[in-house]
Amino acid sequence: QVQLVESGGALVQPGGSLRLSCGASGFAFSDYPLSWYHQAPGKERESVARISSRGSTSYADSVKGRFTISRENSKNMVYLQMNNLKPEDTAHYFCHLRYEGNDYWGQGTQVTVSS
Repeated sequence: QVQLVESGGALVQPGGSLRLSCGASGFAFSDYPLSWYHQAPGKERESVARISSRGSTSYADSVKGRFTISRENSKNMVYLQMNNLKPEDTAHYFCHLRYEGNDYWGQGTQVTVSS
């Protein structure tokens, strides 16, 4: 059974940093790309960053240069390092996996950027 569990969200001041973590189980972790999405109140869920099985990364324009996605295959973990956070980064952040034709999401973790 596929499971994704996010953690690391918090209230942080503008300009601050956070590191989100996503623990995964139930599939061959190192073989699959994984992504981070976010969803702000009243808005659609949007892709933030993606990492391929080989470690290639891509980012939404809004976070390029500030966020870094990484993975640790030995621990079945994917991370999102978020630097220079802005109020517009406030959202619920989700880990995502596309596996055998299905979309899997964790419960998410809340990031709030406010002074």
